Amino acid sequence: MPWIGELCSILAAMTWALGVITYKRLGESLSPLALNLMKNCLVMAMLLPTVWLAHGSLWPNMSTQALFITVLSGALGISIADTMYFRALNELGAGRMGIIGNLFSPSVIFLAYMFLGERLTVLQMTGFLFVLFGVYMVNRRRADAPGKVSRKGVLLGVGAILLSAVGIVMVKPVLETEPFFQVAMVRMLGAIMFMIVLVPVLGQRVVWPSWGAIPWRILWLGAFLGQYLSMLLWLAGYKYIEASVASILNETASIFILIFAWLLLGETLDRRKLIGVALTFLGVFIMIFA
Repeated sequence: MPWIGELCSILAAMTWALGVITYKRLGESLSPLALNLMKNCLVMAMLLPTVWLAHGSLWPNMSTQALFITVLSGALGISIADTMYFRALNELGAGRMGIIGNLFSPSVIFLAYMFLGERLTVLQMTGFLFVLFGVYMVNRRRADAPGKVSRKGVLLGVGAILLSAVGIVMVKPVLETEPFFQVAMVRMLGAIMFMIVLVPVLGQRVVWPSWGAIPWRILWLGAFLGQYLSMLLWLAGYKYIEASVASILNETASIFILIFAWLLLGETLDRRKLIGVALTFLGVFIMIFA
């Protein structure tokens, strides 16, 4: 099917944008590590029947090397990166994290160039520049929001983006050769296993809410939209197209956050933001047809 990878990458950005809004609300009542672990356990509960229905078997017949890479990718790209992301989201807010998130595609492009031998064409690079500038136009004034910028939050945010880039680039060769849903399950299993080990290390720094204090409906919605659907679409994008191209299309998440805020929350769209949206989608169009 033509453009399936591009479509999956854009849909991943849409579902992640909805998930970010949900995670921001959850971050007001749950600590980053508790939120990440509970979210991942819910996602695993959704993945198990999916893997069974798709492949007829839960455990994949993967080589030891492929298993190790997939588990390590989950530990770095989900357990550590997501925990750092949620902490940075609490410290900085969605606006500033949207700006830091712009580091993701350049990081993936560099790593894919170094380790996967990927090269962008001149037309693809043109599309990338349009997307990057469009996202910058949308997020530019968010950095000027009142309040002191947390240096710790910035470091956590940058670290989260870099680890996420490392995690997806290292697992791309496995995605291309192994059963898709089983790879997603093993990657999530690696993340959960690492977090279970991490919890005792952090000790009292982990704040666990009481059962009744957990906003279960919002948590299930965030896990379904922002992780289960978004993660599967995200991984599918990297499976079917070059990591560099997929990462650029993922940048549209900031644009979708803006659009959803306008549609669902009644926020205004000024001329600068509309120009940013137009430039971003022009870049996406160039990337798809390059």
